[in-house]
Amino acid sequence: MATRDGAIARVANYFDDGTFKDDLACLVAFETESQNPEQKGELSRYLAEAIRPRLSALGFDCEIFDNPDPRGGPLLVGARIEDPSFETILTYGHGDVILAQTEQWREGLHPFKLVEEDGRLYGRGTADNKAQHLINLSSLAAVLAERERLGFNIKVVIETSEETGSPGLADFFREQKDRLAADVLIASDGPRLQPGTPTMFMGSRGGVNFDLAVNLREGAHHSGNWGGLLTEPATVLAHAIASIVDRRGQIQIPEWRPNSLTPAIRAVLKDLPVVGDSGPQVDVDWGEADLTPAERVFGWNSFAVLAMKSGVPEAPVNAIAGWAKAHCQLRYVVGTDPDDILPALHRHLDAQGFETVEIIPAERGFFRATRLDPDNPWVRFVASSLEATAGKKPHILPNLAGSLPNDTFSEILGVPTVWVPHSYRGCSQHAPNEHVIKSTCRDALRLMAGLFWDIGERAEAAG
Repeated sequence: MATRDGAIARVANYFDDGTFKDDLACLVAFETESQNPEQKGELSRYLAEAIRPRLSALGFDCEIFDNPDPRGGPLLVGARIEDPSFETILTYGHGDVILAQTEQWREGLHPFKLVEEDGRLYGRGTADNKAQHLINLSSLAAVLAERERLGFNIKVVIETSEETGSPGLADFFREQKDRLAADVLIASDGPRLQPGTPTMFMGSRGGVNFDLAVNLREGAHHSGNWGGLLTEPATVLAHAIASIVDRRGQIQIPEWRPNSLTPAIRAVLKDLPVVGDSGPQVDVDWGEADLTPAERVFGWNSFAVLAMKSGVPEAPVNAIAGWAKAHCQLRYVVGTDPDDILPALHRHLDAQGFETVEIIPAERGFFRATRLDPDNPWVRFVASSLEATAGKKPHILPNLAGSLPNDTFSEILGVPTVWVPHSYRGCSQHAPNEHVIKSTCRDALRLMAGLFWDIGERAEAAG
């Protein structure tokens, strides 16, 4: 007799016998750097050789599409329709990775060769996002093997441009809206709050990147002859930045301070374990003074200077530079007007007397902020399923602190969105030595097999 426990046991055996590791090694070997134009063919090969055969074996009808935006890579859409009357789940993953940074990986590791060390699996794309969509597809396979059907319909989108801002994804979704119609998105990306506890989030912070530039004159001039006579651009830029946030990083632009940190959201964030466990030590005295660390990262906006330069830092000379530049970012939550972020900054700088500071928007677009009500029925259902498998309540976040193309699902396709991440905050994604924790992967496989089983049971109960 087919059972929930049987499906979970199947997927646990898949991990324990080494097949998961072998499958992940095959995915990691594809050098799918979307930020490297020379690897565009590898993006197509990943979909055609790594993903489509796996989905076809599970009874999906698959098609690979060219991206409507020439900057973006191809997209794969698959569908397994068991009964038009069943609920339809949409899931998602991205096969592209950031630049390999091969020379920066420590000895014994290579970005495109899976290496196991001390309970971790190292390789570019393990955490972001190949292990994550492999876990979900393998969990579906375990349910099918146990039950011989899912009991619901499922559609999948695998894109290859997420690491460059998902160009073309919104246009593709508009073109394929009927093909992608579903009742809910259940997908995986990003980190758990703690490696050993399931996490859910229902949206993501948005992001806006831009340069602040002060260009005062051509060339540099001797600091002895001209010091005290020429305005120093780096000093002007430093003071301009200091007007945006105070010395502890509190935002000083009223339009950048969101109105969405309601009592209900604060209640969801209460007692979430943000401090400690993994990654660098949290600076509890940085950011908004009257907010908890969880409220600062999940319920508020944060401004960062990502890079800053004036003159020639690697070989300084006694000369006053003619320019200074900083690359900056605002991560923002729902409750911030995205179309007014840069205009508000312009008004603020002008009012503070920094008319010489130029604002240059980044060429790469960024995802907009989204958030689903934590009391949504799908949130409650997924949380209940995860708790039944894990034996403990999941951490529930209103949104991810980072950014994802969630707005394309929630705004264009109009579906509620629930993300169940399978990585952890110390995974070194977007950095050398990227990895996943084996025990977290095994746990995630069990959780997703239980969740997909429960969705099928839900459909039978409703039918």
